[in-house]
Amino acid sequence: MSIRVHQLAKELGITSKELIDKLHSLKIDVKGHMSALNDDTAFLVKEELKPKKEKPKTKEKAPKKIKEPVVKVKEPKAEEKKAEEKKIEEEKIVEIKEELKPELKALKINLPIAVKELAIKLEIKPADLLKKLLDKKVLVTINQALDEEVARLICEEFGYSIEKPPSFEESFLAELDKAGDPKKLKLRAPIVTFMGHVDHGKTSLLDIIRKTKVADKEAGGITQHIGAYEVMLPKGSVTFLDTPGHAAFTAMRARGANATDIVVLVVAADDGIMPQTIEAIDHARAAGVTIVVAINKIDKQNINLDKVKKQLADHDLIPVEWGGKTITVGVSAKTGQGIDSLLEMLLLEAELLELKANPDKPAIGIVIEAELSKGKGPIATVLVSNGTLRIGDIVMAGLNYGRIKAMLDDKGRRVLEAGPAKPVEILGLSGVPQAGEKFYVIADEKKARDIVATRQMEAERKKLAGKTSKVTLEELYNKIKVGEVKELKIVIKADVQGSLEAIKDSLEKLSTEEVKLSVIHGQVGDINESDVMLASASNAIIIGFHINPTNEAKALAKQEEVEIRIYSIIYEIVNEIQAAMEGMLEPVIEEVFLGRAEIRQVFNVSKIGVVAGCFILKGRIPRDAICKLIREKEIVFKGKMSSLKHFKDDLKEAKEGFECGISLGFKDIQKGDLIEAVEIRKVARRLNK
Repeated sequence: MSIRVHQLAKELGITSKELIDKLHSLKIDVKGHMSALNDDTAFLVKEELKPKKEKPKTKEKAPKKIKEPVVKVKEPKAEEKKAEEKKIEEEKIVEIKEELKPELKALKINLPIAVKELAIKLEIKPADLLKKLLDKKVLVTINQALDEEVARLICEEFGYSIEKPPSFEESFLAELDKAGDPKKLKLRAPIVTFMGHVDHGKTSLLDIIRKTKVADKEAGGITQHIGAYEVMLPKGSVTFLDTPGHAAFTAMRARGANATDIVVLVVAADDGIMPQTIEAIDHARAAGVTIVVAINKIDKQNINLDKVKKQLADHDLIPVEWGGKTITVGVSAKTGQGIDSLLEMLLLEAELLELKANPDKPAIGIVIEAELSKGKGPIATVLVSNGTLRIGDIVMAGLNYGRIKAMLDDKGRRVLEAGPAKPVEILGLSGVPQAGEKFYVIADEKKARDIVATRQMEAERKKLAGKTSKVTLEELYNKIKVGEVKELKIVIKADVQGSLEAIKDSLEKLSTEEVKLSVIHGQVGDINESDVMLASASNAIIIGFHINPTNEAKALAKQEEVEIRIYSIIYEIVNEIQAAMEGMLEPVIEEVFLGRAEIRQVFNVSKIGVVAGCFILKGRIPRDAICKLIREKEIVFKGKMSSLKHFKDDLKEAKEGFECGISLGFKDIQKGDLIEAVEIRKVARRLNK
């Protein structure tokens, strides 16, 4: 006979976590609250947890002295002794060097910073700083700004390390993010997201749990929006996020919102693991949340649960009954079988996670979805993470703020307040925030307005600058140097499984002490929107091998500033990533077509030489362009032109439909030849088209 940990905990009147801690202290290896204990172990634990009676004190006898046996120690050989001494000496030298290294003082400055301002901060003369910059081959004036890389390098020369002081917004919001008095923390409901392959029954399961017919209202029975629903259970409540798939789940995470505590991975018993199931597993793992597996459709005939569990084990989701940590529950959305067990497991997992919040502070939370209603204006569905949200509170979310005019719960009823883990719809924001934005209740409306105005200016500046904070191979080395990148995350898509495994193994071997390479998702097939969202949320790059991205994925990658690289040879992938890590990645030399001219007459001009009388067929021919002389589709000359004239006048450029004289400094020019003007650009390697 055996008993589960959570059942024994119930018998003993303690929590599963307390019992697991006790078992670990007794050197009894258990994976979780679903682990089984045999009768002997259960008896031992019960005896151990019984209140112990105090024994009467007796006079202790002095212990007998035991004569220790003499053990002869074998003397090490002379060579071994020398090697050991040398090793100790080398370690001492390293320690001394480390001690002698000057400790860098922290210098708080905002970047970029002008040379003059940095000199004042370093308490040195501007001339000395300019000289030091000149030594580093950085030619600047006293009023010019230095970027972060140069500023860090120069500050280290003077014994300082740069620290960016927090902005007013960062300091202010950091205070709001604090949980407050630890004594006021109370247990909150877990937030659960259902994920898995399409048509495996995610919404149907949620539907039977909360006793409503959401699936019937949706087009084709598939969820079309993000919803949040609170379900009351005898032993507590659970908040469920009903998403249209793992892409929406990751879209929120891409904006810094880890809204979920537990992911329920829904797998159909008749289909088993499918491509979208694998994607869901990788998305959940990347978010670092607990995974509980619900094996749905167990009411069907001729199903093999062990086969499904074997597939789960192949993806490192080893079931508890097989000695792993993953809880698997057989359920049926059709008959309701196993639903109570699933809910019980969710509450037990929440108990182990010890989810707590402070209901007495101003609310903070996450925007789940938002829309613009014709009659009501901007409406946002929000989930309170901490504190309590009330009617009349001033709420700031992303680039919007406003005073809450009305609040509705998940059943459409008007409510006056919402505590931790409660989903509500709010009215009163100035605009529509994005899903995944964090919201804050701010007492001072002026501060909310100022922060939003600053955010709007910063968003506009970033838009104009067009700069990305995402990792790219071109910037990888610099980011490693300043410690911004400790791990390079990669999403791989390939044409066949064999290539996928070979690329994965080759890349993971490139990990160094400075930066770890990890493949967070690898699958066969074209690059899709889901891959881009995962890369965006995880700050990863996407590598494609003998495949292409979909048009939607291309557009999304551009919007989310995710780098996609397509290859046809495996060693090129390895070489490029290695080169990027070492700061030796060469840019691509690209020729950009500017214009084409036809040679209609050839002249010999004294002092100048051969001049081609041309007519511009297409585009434009600038004076400083690189020119290619083409004869019968063969390039016979390539180089810069000597002169560009219209009669005797020098031209900066000749445009389409005009005549001009071009001198290339090359004699072999014939009537009927073509001259093509191109611009040579060094560009980062981008998406193959």
